Amino acid sequence: MPDPDPRKYGETDSPLEDDLEAAFGRQLSEGVQRLHRRWHVLLATGFTGGTEIAIGVMAMLLVYHETGSHLLAGLAFSIGFLALLLGRAELFTEGFLIPVMTVVARRASYSQLMRLWGGTLVSNLVGGWLIMWLVMTAFPQQQADTVEMAGHFAGEPLTLRTFSLAVLAGMVITLMTRMQHGTDSMPAKIAAAVAAGFLLASSQMFHSILDSLLIFGALHTGQAPFGYGEWAYWFAYTVVGNMVGGLGLVALVRFVRSRERLLDERRAVDREG
Repeated sequence: MPDPDPRKYGETDSPLEDDLEAAFGRQLSEGVQRLHRRWHVLLATGFTGGTEIAIGVMAMLLVYHETGSHLLAGLAFSIGFLALLLGRAELFTEGFLIPVMTVVARRASYSQLMRLWGGTLVSNLVGGWLIMWLVMTAFPQQQADTVEMAGHFAGEPLTLRTFSLAVLAGMVITLMTRMQHGTDSMPAKIAAAVAAGFLLASSQMFHSILDSLLIFGALHTGQAPFGYGEWAYWFAYTVVGNMVGGLGLVALVRFVRSRERLLDERRAVDREG
């Protein structure tokens, strides 16, 4: 039995396809801009992203100190993701979809992707480290809570459970990116930021940047039963897990969905020479 003609059912000219095409164009344009930033712009944008996530951590600690509820604290943390969205800063784990798609489409190089990831990762951590020192100095009453919460992460051994927590965190943050880039509605973008921030923080998934800042806060108190070595061990496998979740479980599916459009873009680049 012959396959039905998709044109008969409007599959090639559907509003959904039009929306996806428009979204692809917007995403590619953004990816080119992000991957071609100058060094000072890239580092400044990443530094700002780290400080904004730290503000979310500060809100989380304030609410947890008053309520003892991880659910309410997770909701408060979403302030950090809202700041990222509205301030257009750069977070390392938000670089698993749009920049990678841009490289796959041959509108940027792999070296530019490594530059974006590396520069953003380091500057996120530096900016967050600084703000967490200020938070611990300004709010000493939250130091015990910070050490307690950070102990859930620092020094945790690599097991199937801990790696799964890192994979899920990477999946959640990349799904947030995908949802926000699939709409022009600011209320919808805000809803995605709040939902992802709440889910990540309240469930205590292993997120390489968010939880590193919490660990830095604990280390600033001088009362933590762990050090930077334990953080580095935890951070190493958490970054890998975040990338597996973001790239393998969300971004790859998006690339399969946009395969024909990506191939068209690659052919266009080849024609341009």
